[in-house]
Amino acid sequence: MTNLFDLPLVLPNNEVFESLLSSKNILIERIISRGQTTPTGQWYDQDKDEWVILLQGEAELSYEDGSKIMLKKGDYLLIGARQKHRVEYTSANPPCIWLAIHGNFFV
Repeated sequence: MTNLFDLPLVLPNNEVFESLLSSKNILIERIISRGQTTPTGQWYDQDKDEWVILLQGEAELSYEDGSKIMLKKGDYLLIGARQKHRVEYTSANPPCIWLAIHGNFFV
């Protein structure tokens, strides 16, 4: 048994992606961010939908259409497949703990 809020004693400088459950149709992962952002000029353009909840910390996402959303602990959202988005900000103290579920939800 593990706990989503248990963090490694030493966190690496890069984001941590941990697969919690993976199958042909779904991926559930925990992501730990500490100040990481999407590199300038790059966008996430995923082929699957992503439902994400921020369990700890604060973050800001932006979309290709110019809209932005600020997330705090407990906020969740659905990012549709092919909806280009970026991570503009993640808090370092406390680190962000995300729970992300990837799949084809609208097929």
